[in-house]
Amino acid sequence: MASIAFACKALCVSLLFIVVASRPTGRPKVFNVQRHGSKPDGKTDNANAFTSVWSRACRRESGRSKIYVPKGTFYLGGVEFVGPCKNPIEFIIDGTLLAPANPSDIKQDTWINFRYINNLSISGSGTLDGQGKQSWPLNDCHKNPSCPKLAMTMGFAFVNNSNIKDITSLNSKMGHFNFFSVHHFNITGVTIAAPGDSPNTDGIKMGSCSNIHISNTNIGTGDDCIAILSGTTNLDISNVKCGPGHGISVGSLGKNKDEKDVKDLTVRDIVFNGTSDGIRIKTWESSASKILVSNFVYENIQMIDVGKPINIDQKYCPHPPCEHEKKGESHVQIQDLKLKNIYGTSKNKVAVNLQCSKSFPCKNVELIDINIKHNGLEAGSSTAVCENVDGSVRGKMVPQHCLN
Repeated sequence: MASIAFACKALCVSLLFIVVASRPTGRPKVFNVQRHGSKPDGKTDNANAFTSVWSRACRRESGRSKIYVPKGTFYLGGVEFVGPCKNPIEFIIDGTLLAPANPSDIKQDTWINFRYINNLSISGSGTLDGQGKQSWPLNDCHKNPSCPKLAMTMGFAFVNNSNIKDITSLNSKMGHFNFFSVHHFNITGVTIAAPGDSPNTDGIKMGSCSNIHISNTNIGTGDDCIAILSGTTNLDISNVKCGPGHGISVGSLGKNKDEKDVKDLTVRDIVFNGTSDGIRIKTWESSASKILVSNFVYENIQMIDVGKPINIDQKYCPHPPCEHEKKGESHVQIQDLKLKNIYGTSKNKVAVNLQCSKSFPCKNVELIDINIKHNGLEAGSSTAVCENVDGSVRGKMVPQHCLN
């Protein structure tokens, strides 16, 4: 019996050794960009050095890889980081990444682009400086067909199970962060800043994405703080401060063929401060796509001197006259929309604007405890405007509701 017990004990020890030995090593392999040829002098183009480091980290066979950008200013031309990679990658940015001031020096749509990657983590105390000031006067495409194409600051395409946190994006040429076909991605603790008059500098823009979580983020820019486009589902936004900017916008939708539904959006614990809009859904009046916008919840939202606090605009036309203007009603169906505990002040008398499509009226719009007072130059209390909308009301209602 003693020999059997000894043999069993030896087998258990051997199995334990095998299990422990098969676990991946705890510490990642660190690739410090400065030790691999990058120069933090603010003028040497480090694009090739960065992509070389990425290639080594990405193809490493075992264990995690960490790319580290130390403090200092690293000038960086347009760069792409492409997977798939063989292991998870941490990208720590504690320094400043400096974009070319001349927009023509970036030969791609996005200054820093990540594509086809799983398990990517970007963090750090660093800054992405887009140096957009020189580019903003060129952003006149609505009246100049030959306008130059300007680069977004950072893009993610086909990136899954990943996150970005604590990074600052400053003065983008176009939008700051762009997401396309990204799934299961967390954005937290990010700061986004550009002047309120910088054109088309959207904070976070996403299309064809799912299961995105945005939290504890400050956004002040010249366009939408967050823009939610075709095909985006299961989006959760919480504890975001927006202003200046154009609010949190769904759309514009319906202009292009083959657009997809947008559904399952939760927006909660938000402060809009001095923005042109707060809660905003915008669709083109004559739609090329028949799509559904549904299952939205907006809750616990403060408006501080917002131009249009609640704004559903299904006759969207940013630069009149529009090609589709007055050629038919929007084919975008909006339904199952709940707005609860929305409070604060409106610059305009019309604090609640629900301008829906005559052909596809808004359905099941719930207003619960709305308290938005007029704080503008015009005299009188705040008002609400409704067109082609069916819904219900509960609790306090300022302005007086206009639902049937």
